[in-house]
Amino acid sequence: MKKITIVFITIFMLISQIGCQGTDQVDYAKYSDSFFDTFDTLMVVVAYTETEEEFRNYFKLIQEGFQRYHKLYDIYNNYDGVNNIKTINDNAGIKPVRVDKEIIDLILFAKDWNRKTGGNTNIAFGPVLKIWHDYRQEGIDDPENAKYPPMEKLTEAFKLTDIDKVVVNVEDSTVFLQEKGMSLDVGAVAKGYATELVVQEAQKAGLKSGIISAGGNVRTIGKPMDNIRERWVVAIQDPNKSIFSEDKDLDAVFVNDASIVTSGDYQRYYFVGDELVHHLIDPKTLMPANYYKAVTIVAPDAGVADFLSTVVFLEPHEKSSQIIKDLEGVEAVWVMPDGSVKVSEGMKKILKSYGATNQK
Repeated sequence: MKKITIVFITIFMLISQIGCQGTDQVDYAKYSDSFFDTFDTLMVVVAYTETEEEFRNYFKLIQEGFQRYHKLYDIYNNYDGVNNIKTINDNAGIKPVRVDKEIIDLILFAKDWNRKTGGNTNIAFGPVLKIWHDYRQEGIDDPENAKYPPMEKLTEAFKLTDIDKVVVNVEDSTVFLQEKGMSLDVGAVAKGYATELVVQEAQKAGLKSGIISAGGNVRTIGKPMDNIRERWVVAIQDPNKSIFSEDKDLDAVFVNDASIVTSGDYQRYYFVGDELVHHLIDPKTLMPANYYKAVTIVAPDAGVADFLSTVVFLEPHEKSSQIIKDLEGVEAVWVMPDGSVKVSEGMKKILKSYGATNQK
């Protein structure tokens, strides 16, 4: 689904391996593996453990966790014995659907952060996003006939996006979309939210040092136990450079116990004529937002970072920078349409370009 992101992860892994060559210590060794059966993207796991068997146990736990959350948060497919987001959508305007706690928690999380950040990132925006998804897929399949969705069609769909009509009954563990035609789209948060849940499960099981790259949503755990580095390094891609360019990296961030998520116009898109049409839709215009080429968020929680990467992309810089200022422990990088870069004040302390290193 995100070919550029997948290539980025591969290169990220190469950088990680180069940085760790010859650094294994007696107590911990570095292991890595990947899978491609969840969230339509490549998942990479890197960890320092005492034995390969220990790593394999963590890897199995992580993979099984992602498989579970993939099914729960899927909006396209049904699964035997599982009431998921698609089940909720299929019953819009019909009846409440009893779901697992992880779905209840995700929806409450998204509603809460929607309220905190001004309402532009809305999981009830599904009717509009589905139209864009269908036109994007048609444009990819048949580029010569690619076109924009009609505004009247988008405007009509927008009438079915009231998040207050997403009714959550915590006591009964049910979710009800009050109007027929409503639908949830949790693409702005589900992968990051699932990543955070998986990380917490792995940490409870004993994992002390590692990185999970969930389709480019990077979550670090502890510090690298290579007896050399004190912080992980994660590259930020320059959206204006080819992934194959030697100077493809815009910058690098040094972190421990943090999530790094980027949203950009180069990740999912199609062309209408010569114009690139990306997937991040501004609810104010119902068209792709044009404030930035990319934004990168650093936050302690992967679900928060994922959600905020869309929030920040959909707001002009004055407003999005204020959102970041008001949030403790959250930092951002903005790549403007002209290629210039703006960063939050706290981000300067962890960016390579401002002198940060992998030492404290």
